[in-house]
Amino acid sequence: MMLHIAIIVLAAILLPILLYYECREDRRGLVPAKAALSALFVVTALVQPHPMPGYYYFVLIGLLFCLGGDVSLALPQDRMFRLGLVSFLVGHIFYSVAFFMTADTGAWTWWGTLVVLIVSGWVYFWLRPRLGRMNGPVLAYIVVITVMVSGAWSIWGDARLAWDGRIMVFAGACCFYVSDIFVARDRFVKMEALNRLIGLPLYYGGQFLLAFSVGQF
Repeated sequence: MMLHIAIIVLAAILLPILLYYECREDRRGLVPAKAALSALFVVTALVQPHPMPGYYYFVLIGLLFCLGGDVSLALPQDRMFRLGLVSFLVGHIFYSVAFFMTADTGAWTWWGTLVVLIVSGWVYFWLRPRLGRMNGPVLAYIVVITVMVSGAWSIWGDARLAWDGRIMVFAGACCFYVSDIFVARDRFVKMEALNRLIGLPLYYGGQFLLAFSVGQF
């Protein structure tokens, strides 16, 4: 428990530092702050108990790919943005496998999938006029993250699983999903600090919830 508290306190210190450098667009401070905070959610998963090893390993690999994506997105080049997009896409695939292998598919899966499909469709048609050559990669990413959230709905609806874990996975996946809308808005619609001030806390909150969830299943 003390280790968990220490992780949360350290993350709470690092996040405002990251937001400060993000708003100033200072790459010298932004890259190390982001790398440190993202490495912390990997450490969080590593120090949890692992009652369900398969779930743990798939989530851990997903977290590692997201760490790579975070470092890539912290760099200014367009090719690094594409690399970051691919890293997050692969991370979501591993999350999806972890969720669907852990939970039974039921009514919550189908109703949840319908909800997220509607939202994802709206997001894509909102972004499409602005995507240009990124249309294909962004569409693929939207499809994969939609599947990931659908898997989180399956976790949420499976009453066999621990309540705390179900909440962590569902809330974590939803926070991640909403945070990516702000990433897309910043990249393709309007670049402004507000996107990062809202999106980054949601993103890191989601990742830490997923990392802590490995100790619940």
